[in-house]
Amino acid sequence: MAAFFRTSLLLAALTALFMAGGYMLAGQQGLIIALLLAGGMNLFAYWNSDRMVLMQYNAQEVDERSAPNLYSIVRELAQRAGMPMPRVYIMQSAQPNAFATGRNPQHAAVCASTGLLNLLDHDEVAGVMAHELSHILHRDTLIMTVSATLAGALGNLAQMAMWFGLSRSHSSDERRPNPLAALAIMILGPLAATLIQFAISRTREYEADRRGAMLCGNPLALARALAKISNRAAVTDMPAADANPASAHIFICNPLHGGGLQALFSTHPPMDSRIARLQAMAGQVQPTQGLPRTRSILPDSARSASRARGPWG
Repeated sequence: MAAFFRTSLLLAALTALFMAGGYMLAGQQGLIIALLLAGGMNLFAYWNSDRMVLMQYNAQEVDERSAPNLYSIVRELAQRAGMPMPRVYIMQSAQPNAFATGRNPQHAAVCASTGLLNLLDHDEVAGVMAHELSHILHRDTLIMTVSATLAGALGNLAQMAMWFGLSRSHSSDERRPNPLAALAIMILGPLAATLIQFAISRTREYEADRRGAMLCGNPLALARALAKISNRAAVTDMPAADANPASAHIFICNPLHGGGLQALFSTHPPMDSRIARLQAMAGQVQPTQGLPRTRSILPDSARSASRARGPWG
């Protein structure tokens, strides 16, 4: 119920921003058009936002034959959590990162990058996947993927405003360029969308870390994974994320390297704080039996592609 309320609130806020942008671009007519578009996008985002995100990152679905170790890790964790088995994806990216998506546990997916699977050991990958499954259990993925889709639409509106900033003249029915309106949408729209994501994301990450550590039974493995991911991601670009910055908040570690407002309104808590909390948990969580292992986490095809690109892709 709480997830439904938060999602409804987020949809309402992003819809209002979209309508305000339409009004600033084209007056009352723009407001009506924006309302109709926002309604359609809300429905589309609810049913299809997970597919959109997976397509943006060219993620490929894998199974027990193509990625036996990763698949078995996710399956064992899902069984421990008492949830349906999510779909498992791998994306070709040198930056170590991962995300979960889907509107509910029955329609969910987890995705890891080849950079992450190359960098982390078995227990660390299990910690990351436990973190992502926790997002699914908390219904965070609905909020994350819907907001990514709608915030991306706001970003597109801002780009349109930069080129087609029009408003109705007070003295005639003619339309004239309004650079101030375009500038306002270009700055305030994406900033407000980021603020909305910021308001829901930091607590969400801490809770997913906590529950993920409980699920995998090894807080220190997740802490080590976060440290490795953060250090490597800081010096490794992810072009797909740079092209779709509105989806950055779905990742376990911020994939963007921008400064200024982007850094100020980061949707991720400080990594040092997350690691410290996990280290503090270590003495309170009894380690569980290790998850089943096979000879490599990376599937053969991805491992061969990674070797062809070099040790870090």
